[in-house]
Amino acid sequence: MANHALLNNVDHKDLKIITSRSADYGDNVMSAMTFADEFRSVQAHYPIFFLKQSDTGKFQAVAVFGFEEGENLFLDANGWDASYVPLTIERQPFLIGFQAATGGGSGEQQTVIHVDMDSPRISKSDGEAVFLEHGGLTPFIERINSVLHTIHEGVQRDSAFVAALLEFDLLESFTLDVELNDGAKYRMAGFYTINEEKLGELDGEALAKLNREGHLQPIYMAIASLSNIRDLIDRRNARLE
Repeated sequence: MANHALLNNVDHKDLKIITSRSADYGDNVMSAMTFADEFRSVQAHYPIFFLKQSDTGKFQAVAVFGFEEGENLFLDANGWDASYVPLTIERQPFLIGFQAATGGGSGEQQTVIHVDMDSPRISKSDGEAVFLEHGGLTPFIERINSVLHTIHEGVQRDSAFVAALLEFDLLESFTLDVELNDGAKYRMAGFYTINEEKLGELDGEALAKLNREGHLQPIYMAIASLSNIRDLIDRRNARLE
């Protein structure tokens, strides 16, 4: 169970974070949450699918790294084998939190950084320091702060993106059957992707609206990302050898 604590330079003055990529540090995951603002970077390496959350019915974009739970085909003995790591992976073990803004009593909330103290990345001897000797922030944690805000703002904006996909009925369920060189078969089910046929049937007014609201580019990025399925298959077959 996660042990989240509000990050501060008193309790965590000696805190260090191991940034190596390994299954030992929790990177052996099949997928990670992403968002439309990140699609340009993600689509260069990973397929982008959508998942419908069972508890809320809402759709969430994910970058996919493997064919089954616990499989990350981008992990090897040297770390993460891709030039871009999705932000929701990079930010670990930190997460954004909220607390009442100081001085005012207006009910406004300000963002703060929390850290999972039970994460295997936590250390006092190895890794990146979080605070400087006299309590200031290191460049590492300033980068993490930027990452967390980018995730937060991106997820907030994604509600409009997903609403647009649903408005024009552009999400369709997707099942992928994969057969590997050794004859093993995998079925990836429960995902959704962009319905290219319905996208192609949209009239100029609808396309103009999607473009005007900034949704058209991530739609095409998500479609382009599907070419990375072939890379996943090749990576899985290479491990068989």
